[in-house]
Amino acid sequence: MPSSPPLFIKLNERDNVAIVVNDGGLPAGTVFSNGLRTLEAIPQGHKVALVDLPAEGPVLRYGVTIGYALQALPAGSWVNEQRLRMPEARTLNDLPIATIKPAPQAPLKDFTFDGYRNPDGSVGTRNILAISTTVQCVSGVVDYAVQRIKNELLPQYPNVDDVIGIEHTYGCGVAIDAPDAIFPIRTLRNITLNPNFGGEVMIVSLGCEKLQPERLLPPGSIPITPERLDTIQLQDEKHVGFMSMIESIMDSARTHLERLNARKRETCSASELIVGVQCGGSDAFSGVTANPVVGYATDLLVRAGATVMFSEVTEVRDGIDQLTARASTPEVAEAMIREMAWYDAYLAQGEVDRSANTTPGNKKGGLSNIVEKAMGSIIKSGSSPITGVISPGENLRQKGIHKGLVYAATPASDFICGTLQLAAGMNLHVFTTGRGTPYGLAACPVIKVATRSDLARRWHDLMDVNAGRIADGESTIEELGWELFRLMLEVASGRKTWAEHWKLHNALALFNPAPVT
Repeated sequence: MPSSPPLFIKLNERDNVAIVVNDGGLPAGTVFSNGLRTLEAIPQGHKVALVDLPAEGPVLRYGVTIGYALQALPAGSWVNEQRLRMPEARTLNDLPIATIKPAPQAPLKDFTFDGYRNPDGSVGTRNILAISTTVQCVSGVVDYAVQRIKNELLPQYPNVDDVIGIEHTYGCGVAIDAPDAIFPIRTLRNITLNPNFGGEVMIVSLGCEKLQPERLLPPGSIPITPERLDTIQLQDEKHVGFMSMIESIMDSARTHLERLNARKRETCSASELIVGVQCGGSDAFSGVTANPVVGYATDLLVRAGATVMFSEVTEVRDGIDQLTARASTPEVAEAMIREMAWYDAYLAQGEVDRSANTTPGNKKGGLSNIVEKAMGSIIKSGSSPITGVISPGENLRQKGIHKGLVYAATPASDFICGTLQLAAGMNLHVFTTGRGTPYGLAACPVIKVATRSDLARRWHDLMDVNAGRIADGESTIEELGWELFRLMLEVASGRKTWAEHWKLHNALALFNPAPVT
């Protein structure tokens, strides 16, 4: 029997299932305080039937139908993905449009962080030299140069946090003129503008690739003065031997490092934060603990005048009616609908649908299908009105979006979503996980929030916040929401996250729906 009293969490009064809280789950015959008895062993995070569920009867969690029982399930049964039929996707027609008008919240004033002001008006939370690339062919050279710069040059510039290579698998062997090629091209272009790079742009090109430097950065396409932009072409005749290429990159880096090193942190309003929120390795606790905490902090950020992006098309698709209802204007709602429709068509082209999203880990953690996963994912967005929408690879400032809650349409892949949020202008990232992931980004600090105390204990030097304290009854969503908000200000001011401490950085991954030749 469990060492602590058997507990379940029911989220909505309409729910006819609840999730098991206890570490290790519960054996058959366990009796809850309300008299409900488990008929079989139920793992932690998995659903127990609270009442008798008839065959084809709706199964409700979050107050919505997450599936239909494939067989009669008596009260106390284990309800899992093998016993459910997933509902059809919500139609994109006849949706509520900008119907929710929440009462205005009092602004949060006088919250600040110490950041780096950039020439274009943006603010960075880190001071990083980024070396961009036009094609994957040069990645090995750039990586070699970056390691030498870190070892030989960076110690001379103590105010520069890091030197990184923006490496990727694009640039040649692709249909560069296909309509959807705009996605990866503008993503790479806009990553060069990320606030954490201080307005300094270095590009390493091979010379024969399809994505030529002038196509990546057409004249006038970015607000960078000529002296802040350098392009090194490896096929240039002046490069005789490998070391000639490396010295050329290092010489250019010195100039940019000197300018970056002259910068100092200064007090900035919390309104200058651009926070991307995301989840990965989700479990049934994601929508109970970590994501509600992030949602509460999201509302605090919006009240402080900051910008918050939530994303992951397939992980909000089943709640589209909730999102269009929260749109600030009909135009914002229609933009979200267009993004969903585009992605529906994209998945159909690959002969799959949104159900392809859920992973074995999601299911092991108690999430039966994408509908249940989506309900828990949306909670990260809080309750504020949605004031803007951007497509993959677009930049918030270029779209004229400066404040509020924004839907940034991205795939749900952790690495692609993070890459696209960087291109949008993210300077701080919050990432929730239930199964656990060492995810990190070299270009931006990542705060990781654990959904369960067991994960936070085992991965004590990888998780920054333990939201499992909510399920344990030790804290509330409001208390942890404020804790996360204050931690974001500290991290934005230079406090290192665990991912930064260990230098855990995932490779960037471009979203390229265009053909590869």
